[in-house]
Amino acid sequence: MSAADGLENIIDVRDLVVEFGSHRVLKNLDMQVHRGETTVILGGSGCGKSTLLRHIIGLRKPEGGQILIKGQDITLMEEDEMSALLRKVGVVFQSSALFNSMSVGDNVALPLREHTKLEESTIQIMTKIKLDMVGLSGFEHYMPSELSGGMKKRAAFARAISMDPEILFCDEPSAGLDPIIAAGLDELIIKLKKALKMTIVVVTHEMESMYKIADHVVMLFEGEVIFAGPPEEFRQCEHPRVKQFVERRPEQYGDDEISRYARALTSE
Repeated sequence: MSAADGLENIIDVRDLVVEFGSHRVLKNLDMQVHRGETTVILGGSGCGKSTLLRHIIGLRKPEGGQILIKGQDITLMEEDEMSALLRKVGVVFQSSALFNSMSVGDNVALPLREHTKLEESTIQIMTKIKLDMVGLSGFEHYMPSELSGGMKKRAAFARAISMDPEILFCDEPSAGLDPIIAAGLDELIIKLKKALKMTIVVVTHEMESMYKIADHVVMLFEGEVIFAGPPEEFRQCEHPRVKQFVERRPEQYGDDEISRYARALTSE
């Protein structure tokens, strides 16, 4: 439990260290995700958002620290233990990551066929239900190449929720989409959270999306957490980098830096 607010931590990241060669990407990072909430991880490009997400879902082992999901430290798990835990987790990747050789319906049905012993008739029914939930009713026979970018994202959501996960992770779900389609995905995230009573973790840099969907906000800068709290407090935060992010102020470069940058461009 979180002592401060009485909420249960379904994910607890403690003193996490991630390095790529000599570069330390995440620096003794601490972060909690409360059960039943939507936590949005914010930050500029290269701050470590997606790296953090990849470690939480077990795609890479950290150099130090702990990642506890439902009280179990995944950094110590064997492959079969991790596989069992991940059956309770859904992931929507930034690129959608649909299998282009398979129909939309087969993409959504794949986790059910791989990880359950359900009859095929039941799998077909569940696939149609999940596609209907994301607004893609009747598209099960389409191929991914026949879908728009926003529809591919919705199909990826349908596949991610096919096993009714307890936790849903979304990496930049609205990346590359126009504002109207992105707003539709925000509404979808809100709808799925209510319908399936999931805990949701969203990595993004989209401020409008964050204010719409977040119960809890975590902002990273240079591999460290510089803010953690509710969205309404985020606007009032006095940390210089948070204020810059909220106010959308660009970096200020001195004349020497601009000159060096211009020389570098002309020398390429």
